[in-house]
Amino acid sequence: MRKMFWICLFLLLAGVIIGESLNPPLDDDVLGLIVFKADLIDPDGKLASWNEDDESPCKWKGVWCNPRSNRVSDLVLDGFGLSGKMGRGLMQLKFLSKLSLARNNLTGSIGVNLAQLTNLRVIDLSENSLSGPVRNDFFEQCGSLRSISLASNKFSGQVPDSLVSCSALGYLNLSSNQFSGVLPSGVWSFNGLRFLDVSDNLFEGEIPKDIEGLYNLREIKLRKNQFTGQVPDEIGVCALLRSVDFSENSFSGSLPSSLQKLSLCNELNFHSNLFTGEITEWIGELGSLQTVDLSKNMFSGAVPNAIGNIQSLQVLNISNNRFTGSLPASIMNCQNIQVLDASQNSLTGFLPTWVFQLGLQAALFSGNKLTGSINGAFTSSINISHQNLQVIDISHNELSGEIPSDIGRFSSLRFLNMSTNSLTGEIPNTVGKLKALDSLDLSVNWLNGSIPVQIGGATSLKHLILSQNSLFGNIPSSIATCSFLTSLILSRNSLSGQLPVAMAKLADLEYVDLSFNKLTGTLPKPLANLGHLVTFNVSHNQLQGELPGGVFFNTISPSSVAGNPTLCGAAANKSCPAVLPKPIVLNPNSTGSDPDSVPQILGHKKVILSISALIAIGAAAVIVVGIIFITVLNLRVRSTMSRSAASVPLSGGDFSSSPGTDTNSGKLVMFSGEPDFSTGAHALLNKDCELGRGGFGAVYRTVLGDGRSVAIKKLTVSSLVKSQEDFEREVRKLGKIHHQNLVALEGYYWTPSLQLLIYEYVSGGNLYKHLHEHEDGNRSSLTWNERFNIILGIAKSLAHLHHLNIIHYNLKSSNILMDGLGEPKVADFGLARLLPMLDRYVLSSKIQSALGYMAPEFACKTVKITEKCDVYGFGVLVLEIVTGRRPVEYMEDDVVILCDMVRGALEEGRVDECVDERLQGKFPAEEAIPVVKLGLFCTSQVPSNRPDMAEVVNILGLIKCPSESQEESEL
Repeated sequence: MRKMFWICLFLLLAGVIIGESLNPPLDDDVLGLIVFKADLIDPDGKLASWNEDDESPCKWKGVWCNPRSNRVSDLVLDGFGLSGKMGRGLMQLKFLSKLSLARNNLTGSIGVNLAQLTNLRVIDLSENSLSGPVRNDFFEQCGSLRSISLASNKFSGQVPDSLVSCSALGYLNLSSNQFSGVLPSGVWSFNGLRFLDVSDNLFEGEIPKDIEGLYNLREIKLRKNQFTGQVPDEIGVCALLRSVDFSENSFSGSLPSSLQKLSLCNELNFHSNLFTGEITEWIGELGSLQTVDLSKNMFSGAVPNAIGNIQSLQVLNISNNRFTGSLPASIMNCQNIQVLDASQNSLTGFLPTWVFQLGLQAALFSGNKLTGSINGAFTSSINISHQNLQVIDISHNELSGEIPSDIGRFSSLRFLNMSTNSLTGEIPNTVGKLKALDSLDLSVNWLNGSIPVQIGGATSLKHLILSQNSLFGNIPSSIATCSFLTSLILSRNSLSGQLPVAMAKLADLEYVDLSFNKLTGTLPKPLANLGHLVTFNVSHNQLQGELPGGVFFNTISPSSVAGNPTLCGAAANKSCPAVLPKPIVLNPNSTGSDPDSVPQILGHKKVILSISALIAIGAAAVIVVGIIFITVLNLRVRSTMSRSAASVPLSGGDFSSSPGTDTNSGKLVMFSGEPDFSTGAHALLNKDCELGRGGFGAVYRTVLGDGRSVAIKKLTVSSLVKSQEDFEREVRKLGKIHHQNLVALEGYYWTPSLQLLIYEYVSGGNLYKHLHEHEDGNRSSLTWNERFNIILGIAKSLAHLHHLNIIHYNLKSSNILMDGLGEPKVADFGLARLLPMLDRYVLSSKIQSALGYMAPEFACKTVKITEKCDVYGFGVLVLEIVTGRRPVEYMEDDVVILCDMVRGALEEGRVDECVDERLQGKFPAEEAIPVVKLGLFCTSQVPSNRPDMAEVVNILGLIKCPSESQEESEL
């Protein structure tokens, strides 16, 4: 096949050079189409019938031939799913009259001069991805062309002036491209032109006044460009016009009265321009009009009474103007009208009583100055069928009265907005009959009574907005039958009672606002299962108890639950009380012989003590004893440490690999190979070799005799290590832990007064320096992918440790080391297992060095320390890595806690503040935002609400999008 292609191409080029004096060995049309096909990609095999061995292409799919000449006349490949480019093979089709390649995926520019095909009448290249400017000579020999469509591509630049050569054009469609500049002036004088569409481009300039040549024009569409100036009076000469669309430009001035001559016109669309002036009675002369759209201009004055003369009118949109007065009653004569939009004007008077008698589909009067009761409009149409009416919007007026129960007769109603008026009374039960209702907004009125139980009958509801009324009573459980509900806004009423548990069945809920009511009780726990929530505001109620669990409620803004004094949980900034048995009251009649009774006599009365009181007394006693113990222990630790520092061995001979214990020489064990410390022992007290200091000890770099570097941690809490046997057992366990994201423990050294841990040396420094410091004073800039990989590596290492029942305890960015390949390695893991006497006193001494990373349960003696403490520290690390900010930052007059800052910024939509400013524009939001939310999830105040690290690894795997383009954008 490929060989045949090159043969065909050679013959084609030869034919172009030599001419047609010689008969080619293949049919010209076969040759041209095969070469054309070679430039295309045909994923669906639509061109499978195109075989170069055929003598004629006339039976090929998409190909039509003239029966007399047997030459190709039409090539129609619309919607074939083809991609690739338009090749030179087309130039061989000398008798081609119609070329239609619409609705494909062709790319590149038009690389051939189709105008040289002198028999070509129709070119349709619409709905592809062709781009670039149209070549200047494209239209030079286009006298035969009758129809050109380049619509819905990516063409740019100016339209070549050679277009004026196409004077016989009847159809020109350049819409939905990126053409700019001024249209060639000759276009406005094409007297054969019937259809002109240049909409959705960047054309500018004015319409010339001498457009009389367009007297055959049926449709003119200039929508969404940058045209300016006035509509010329001469437009009336184009008496055959059926459709005029000048919308979304910058036309100004008043509409010319000559438009009344367009008696055949059925569409006038001038919306979104700068037109001014009044619409006078001339509009009544346009008896064929079906659509009139004058919206979003600056028209003023009264709506002309002559509108009623247009009995064919179906759509009248005069919204967003400056019309005044009342709508003329003559509109009742427009018996075919379906949409009447008069919103956002300055109309006055009552809501027209005839408005619902017209069989409308949509009636929109919002944002006017209408007054009076709405009952008249509804009751006057009591005998009229309302099967068509789908939209009623009378919001933002000054209407009053009650909502009539007749509203239930509008069975097709999908949108009902009566908000921001002065309506009174109760919400009628008949709203439950509106089975098709999608949105109900009655907010900002004076409605009272309760929310009707029948609301559950509106089973299609997606948006229920009843805020800022005087509603009272319970939220009905029947709301659960509105299973499509996404917005529930009931704020600023007097609703009371508990939230119905049935709300948890509304799986699509996104926006909930129940603030400023009198709701009581606890929030139903099943609400945690609502997976699409974006906001949930229950502030300023009387709710109590614990917030529901789950990702959303653990990251909700405190402002969303404020004003509920007895509500507790992470977002409420109030810890929930521990679950304790009911108080046991001592028997007042006890004689004291019962061992379970502890009566105390004060005067002649016995004091009744609960378990809570006993616990309080016991806790006080423990605190007193603890203070004494800590004081003694602290003095002993300092004394022992000073003696051990003075007795550190300085010569290589002091180290021994002997299995025995020698208090003078110590015991050195390496887990692999025989060590040689002959050149490194001095480094233990050499400050120049110190790498850093942490809560458990100082770390030094030492070079072994074989040239290999190791890191040695000298434990500063050695006095707490009482048993060599226990110490060695735990160290050997740690030495067996291997993971690519953990710093390997290679050996240890033991004496009763000194313990050393020997680790692999990691050369890349720690994560803290990468995020916050740099040698030249500037912080290094980690890319998003590097940050994500660091987070993932830390997560995997912690998941591995937790699988082995090891808690890190001291997680922070300075304990995350970076190797030469940018991989994170977690250090200092498992050290707490080496210290049998480790308690809250020792751990509390680490808090200063790990400030901001410590889980809140460290401050509570009664809460068990679990692996969830590591999850909390990991969550803080995630936020530190993504934001590039420290966990705690001290300002002149404030202290910024990273978790709180990010949670508030995310809740208020300030996403940019959640990501390091050095990454702006260089990170995928679809990854960064879920990672931030995961970090907040991990920092839940309640340990049981935090995920396991294995779950975290899985979540990160789901978040990561394997996009090579993103990686390239960061290079």
